[in-house]
Amino acid sequence: MAQITASLVKELREKTGAGMMDCKKALKETDGDLDKAVEYLRTKGLSDAAKKSDRVAAEGIVTSYIHAGGKIGVLVEVNSETDFVAKNEEFQELARDIAMHICASNPKYVSPDEVEQSVINAEKDIYIAKAKESGKPEHIIEKIVEGQVNKFVNSICLLTQPFVKNPDLTVEQYIAEKIAKIGENIRVRRFSRYELGEGLEKKEENFAEEVMSQIKKD
Repeated sequence: MAQITASLVKELREKTGAGMMDCKKALKETDGDLDKAVEYLRTKGLSDAAKKSDRVAAEGIVTSYIHAGGKIGVLVEVNSETDFVAKNEEFQELARDIAMHICASNPKYVSPDEVEQSVINAEKDIYIAKAKESGKPEHIIEKIVEGQVNKFVNSICLLTQPFVKNPDLTVEQYIAEKIAKIGENIRVRRFSRYELGEGLEKKEENFAEEVMSQIKKD
C-alpha cells in the first residue's frame, strides 16, 4: 500500500476541487495513483449526480456572457434545488462557465434527447451515401454510420461537448463534479446564443479561440 502523503492529497484537491476526506479515500482506493484517483472522483461525481437527477430543480439563475467587442451574446438558465445554492458563488461561477462554453462552442441543443429525429435522419442519409461510395460491405456501413451519427449528435449538444476550460471533461461531467461538491441537483434548462450578423454572408472567424483568450485574461 502506497503512503498517502499530505502533499499528494493537496495535489488531488487542486486537480479536482474535491474535499479532503474524499481525496484521501480516493487515493487509498487507488493505492496512491493520482490519475486513477482523479478518475475515481469523477466517477463518484457522476454517481452522486445520478442519484440527485430526479430531484426537482426549480430555483437557479439566468446569467449572460457577452464576448469582448459585443460579437456574441449568450443567455443561459441554470437550475438548482434551492435559492440558497443559487446565490452560492460556486454555483454562479458554474453558470458563467457554461455561458462562456456556449459562446465558444456554439451547441444547438442542451442534450441528445432534444435532437429532432428529422435532423438525425438527414445526417444519417449523408453518411450512408458517402459510405456506399467507398464500396464497403453493408454490415460495415451500418456500424460506421452509427458511430458517425453518435459523434455528430454529441458534437452539437451542450452536455456532451468537451468543456472548453478542461477538454478532458464533458460539460455534463463538469456539472456532475459540481453537483457532488455542492450537494444539490443542477441542470441546464435552456439557452440562447446570438452572434452578430448571424444568417448574413460574412467572413468566418474562429470565435472559440477568441473567447478562450478572453477567458484567460479574465
